[in-house]
Amino acid sequence: MSERIAICPGSFDPVTLGHLDIIQRASALFDKVIVLVSVNVKKTPSFTPDERVEMIKKVTPHLKNVEVETSDGLLANFVKEKGATAIVKGLRAVTDFEYEFQMALANKKLCPEAETVFLITKSENMYLSSSVVKQIASFGGDIDGFVPPEIKDIIADRLVNNKT
Repeated sequence: MSERIAICPGSFDPVTLGHLDIIQRASALFDKVIVLVSVNVKKTPSFTPDERVEMIKKVTPHLKNVEVETSDGLLANFVKEKGATAIVKGLRAVTDFEYEFQMALANKKLCPEAETVFLITKSENMYLSSSVVKQIASFGGDIDGFVPPEIKDIIADRLVNNKT
């Protein structure tokens, strides 16, 4: 039987407890999960792709089947290159679904061998996004309960000092 590989893409700028929850749940469903730090040209990042990769690695060492990579190309091409059969996306609200549904259809057209799997966020993470974390941190607010403790200081230091 072949290895079931899933790609869990996102900008992860920065990684939140909501992201970590989806990554952990995906790791229980698949033999291998590649967390893909994607470069989104529509967003102005606070952290470089390499910094985001390092933060995700810091919070996932207990997940032995999780790898972290970065790409600035098409997700469908990355999925094909890695031999993945699934794209895992987390959903918080109906507005997420509308966008992600459209992306899933496009990815299916470009990469028919991969299925998109949607994981519904836990209720305590429904409001949580990287944008919310960045806004709270930029004003010196407490981001405990929003981001993994291993990277809280890295995030707070960057965002308080840069006001991004």
